Amino acid sequence: VPSVLCLGDCQLQTSCRIQKCTTDFVSLTSYLNSTLDDFDLEFCKALRGYSACTYRNSKVCRGNLDYHSVVLGISDLMRQRNCSKDGPTSSTNPEFTHDPCDYSGHTEARKHQGGEKSPPATYLFCGLFGDPHLRTFKDHFQTCKVEGAWPLIDNNYLSVQVTNVPVVPGSSATATNKITIIFKSYQDCTDQKVYQAVTDDLPAAFVDGTTSGGDGNTKSLQIVEKVSGKYIEMHARYIGTTVYIRQLGHYLTLAIRMPQELVMAYEDSQDLQLCVNGCPSSERIDDSGHLPLPVMGQLIPQSDAAHPWSVYTLETATTKCHEKILVKDIYFYSCVFDLLTTGDTNFTAAAHSALQDVEALHPRKEHWHIFPSSGGDGVERASKFSVCLGLVCFILVVFL
Repeated sequence: VPSVLCLGDCQLQTSCRIQKCTTDFVSLTSYLNSTLDDFDLEFCKALRGYSACTYRNSKVCRGNLDYHSVVLGISDLMRQRNCSKDGPTSSTNPEFTHDPCDYSGHTEARKHQGGEKSPPATYLFCGLFGDPHLRTFKDHFQTCKVEGAWPLIDNNYLSVQVTNVPVVPGSSATATNKITIIFKSYQDCTDQKVYQAVTDDLPAAFVDGTTSGGDGNTKSLQIVEKVSGKYIEMHARYIGTTVYIRQLGHYLTLAIRMPQELVMAYEDSQDLQLCVNGCPSSERIDDSGHLPLPVMGQLIPQSDAAHPWSVYTLETATTKCHEKILVKDIYFYSCVFDLLTTGDTNFTAAAHSALQDVEALHPRKEHWHIFPSSGGDGVERASKFSVCLGLVCFILVVFL
């Protein structure tokens, strides 16, 4: 068998494709379970396909020693398994074939490995938008400061880092102005690819100028531009992962869906991942999802504001957000928070787009909306109390 599975140090002529025959055979048989009744049948199909592949290469591989070793090895294996030379090959049974650069194909193949129907792959969602508001893979919703560069994701397959900057003077709120993504090299599916977006530069290509990874025909990794300079999607088929990046106003948003087993493939030293474990408690602005709403951009002079200042009250901010977000969930209250903090209506669009990304990528519809634990009315009452208290403070500052 070792002579047959010569994958590592075989020095093959470029015109002889015996290594491709061997790779295909290994791919076909790696998911077979020797304890199942139909193992010999399927193994013999793969062997006959292997033999047919070597025959097609017999002329160009005639002087290749590895080729002759493979032919002898196939003959020995066929005798050991009592395989007939005539009969169906694995190519006639596509359910046992899979594309190694298609994650969904991996999960299908596992159904045959254990002999039982395995549950479908579990996908997780993470999103970041606004001031910034974070939805973790565990569907926890947080609002954080996290100024500077922070890792959202850092596992064996993917790294995502965001950089956040202050939005307006006098506020602890920040927003994302830079996103860096590293798709790590994976088998023959893709070399390492790095993507970087900054405010006013949302490219539809990786930093090396390419728009895809892996073989040009299969495109196991590719970037798709949806709106020039404003919205791109990344599809990493080999790891079953989809990423959306948008620019709304001066800031960036991100949404990602990834298989749970890959999300959790990381070392202990990589535990600082906002999408996995949330923001450190010292970086949290919210209190278990409850947002301390600021008061009409209080005490921020118009000349110092990052945007042309437009004063919002709780009532006008609520009305503005309700134009885009009909359900008073946490995305709605995030919109209100951002308007009262910045006066920038682009944050309304950011909250709305973030909810649309959830509906497009989150696998479970019943989890699309997240509501504060005490209910919307309680939050509104608390918000109104905060506004009233803020107005009292504002009046005292003016008249004292």
